[in-house]
Amino acid sequence: MSRRSIRTVTLGLVVLVAAAAGMLVWGATAYDAPGPLAEDTIIVLPRGSSVGRISEILETHGVLAQPNLFRFVVRASGLSRSLRAGEYLVLAHSSMRAVTDLLISGETVARRLTLAEGLTTAEILRAVAATDTLMGPLPKNVGEGTLLPETYHFAYGDTREAVVDRMQRAMSELIEMLWAARASDLPLETPAEAVILASIVEKETGVAEERARVAGVFVNRLRRGMRLQSDPTVVYALTDGDGPLGRRLSREDLAIESPFNTYRVSGLPPAPIANPGRASLEAVLHPADTEDLYFVADGQGGHAFARTLAEHQKNVRRWRQIRAQQD
Repeated sequence: MSRRSIRTVTLGLVVLVAAAAGMLVWGATAYDAPGPLAEDTIIVLPRGSSVGRISEILETHGVLAQPNLFRFVVRASGLSRSLRAGEYLVLAHSSMRAVTDLLISGETVARRLTLAEGLTTAEILRAVAATDTLMGPLPKNVGEGTLLPETYHFAYGDTREAVVDRMQRAMSELIEMLWAARASDLPLETPAEAVILASIVEKETGVAEERARVAGVFVNRLRRGMRLQSDPTVVYALTDGDGPLGRRLSREDLAIESPFNTYRVSGLPPAPIANPGRASLEAVLHPADTEDLYFVADGQGGHAFARTLAEHQKNVRRWRQIRAQQD
C-alpha cells in the first residue's frame, strides 16, 4: 500500500473515530439532558413489556423525546431485563437516565386502602372490589370478623385476593398476640369469642375512652348470665351484615327470631357482627373494672352508664326526651 493510501486510510479512521466520539458525547449528553415531560405523570408498564413496548409507552406519555436512543442505551448497557413492570410516578423533565434508574429501582407508586373499624365483611369486600387498581376477583367464603380494619398499602397489579389475605393474616396475628396477654378470669373461652364480643363493642361506641367501660358492662352481664341486649346485634340479624339498617330499631325488631338477637338469646351470638379494630379487641381483653350493668346514649355522642336497673331507666327516660327534642 502506498504512503498516500495509508494516509487516506488513516485520515478516514481518524474521521470515523472522531465521529464516533462525537456521537458518544452527543448520546451521553442527550441521555442525561432534561426530558420533555411538562408535569409529573403516572405511567403503567404492564408485566412482560419489552424494551420496545416500554419506550412506546414512555413516548406516548411525553416522557421521551428520543425513544431510539433510550432503546439503544438500555440494550447496549445490558439493562433490558432489569426494567421492572408497575405503576411509576415520573417527575417532570426527568432525563432518560433518571427514567431508566426509576424503572430499575422498582419504586412503584404506593397506593393505600383505609378501612374503618366496625365495617362488616360485606362492606370491606365491596371497598376492595371498587379499588380499580387492584386486579382479579375477590376471594370466596371470607368470614365475618376475620379482617383487620386499618390502612393497607399496595402497588398496581396486586390482586384483591392477596390484599384480603393480608387482612386476614393481620387479624389472626393480632388476636393471637392480644389473647396471650389477656386479663385473667374473663368469661371468654377462646380468641374467637373475644372477636365476637369486640365486634359488639366496636358497633356500640365510637368513643375511644368508653370502649373498656362498655366492654366491662358486657363482661359483667356475661358473668351474671344476663342477656347482652345489644342493639347492633339486632341490626346484624335484620341486615345479615350487608350494611346499615337505615332506620331506628322498633319494638318488633327486638323480637326477631335470630341467633344474633341478644335480646332473645343468652350469651354471645354465634359469630362476630363486624370486623373490630385493635382498640376494641384490647378493651374486651382488658375491660374496665366496673360494677356497671347498663348503658344508654347520652345525647352527646357517648353513653350514660348505670349499676342498677332503676338508674338505667332514669337514663333511658332522659335519652328519650333528648331524642324527642331532636325529632
